[in-house]
Amino acid sequence: MSDNVRAALLMMASLALLALNDTAIKAVAMTVPLAQIVVLRNAITSTALAFALSRTRGSLRLSARDWRLTLMRGVGEAGAAYFYLTALIHIPFANLTAILQATPFVVTLGAALFLGESVGWRRLSAILVGFLGVMLILRPGMEGFDRYSIYVLISVFFVTLRDLSTRRLSPEVSAMSVTFITSTMVMILYGVLSLGTPWVPMPGWTLLAVVCAAALVLASYLLIIRAMRLGDIAFVSPFRYTALIFALILGLVVFGEWPDALTLLGAAIVVASGLFMLYRERKLGVTPDVPDELPEVPTKP
Repeated sequence: MSDNVRAALLMMASLALLALNDTAIKAVAMTVPLAQIVVLRNAITSTALAFALSRTRGSLRLSARDWRLTLMRGVGEAGAAYFYLTALIHIPFANLTAILQATPFVVTLGAALFLGESVGWRRLSAILVGFLGVMLILRPGMEGFDRYSIYVLISVFFVTLRDLSTRRLSPEVSAMSVTFITSTMVMILYGVLSLGTPWVPMPGWTLLAVVCAAALVLASYLLIIRAMRLGDIAFVSPFRYTALIFALILGLVVFGEWPDALTLLGAAIVVASGLFMLYRERKLGVTPDVPDELPEVPTKP
């Protein structure tokens, strides 16, 4: 088995774990306030990352520029977590994941507008077609379109802020340090939000699910780091779209959800457009934007 094949398998395993994390949160949120869930999950995640940093002698000493970018990245992650996870409770899992696959389109446009990166007409055309696919999934003005549909789009823009900030960080900045800061910022945000919502007693299965969610996030993070270091990014990146397959399966098995024909068509258009854009990036020698670690939302997002 080649390194690229192993890396692709690791990427798919990482996305499967992240989908299971979302499934656990969606299931627990039916009986426990979302803010309470995220505070507990991220407290576990941040504690584990802090322990790992102390054992590996990782440092949080960053330059003033990298601190600004890291805090900006944290704002993007926290905003994405709020809007994505809120939508996750109210929107079918597969629909949410399909819309999130449009993130690379927005990141590419953001890189062109704010970082001065060149984007040719073919990739711009793929982005436009991809957005049309998103509109097929959302169907503004029709039944089923509500504020939570808007929340998903808002989360995409926050993920774009996160990813563009990540791209500007200095190479020597530790991914684990950045992830620790980000996880802690998300915990603080939801800690503030939880002040207005009374915490509720948690049955044993909900506590176990939250602990598992934290473990799944950490395991997913480690797997994707390994995948990015083991294989060629251009080869591995297309496998991120397997997240949609996992969302379809888990949505059906756990929640009895299955998208209608138009949603599936829109998702297929988004994936096809994303794959074409990756093909053009590979042909032009452009490195796809794949962060070193998965976000709280599927690189996530």
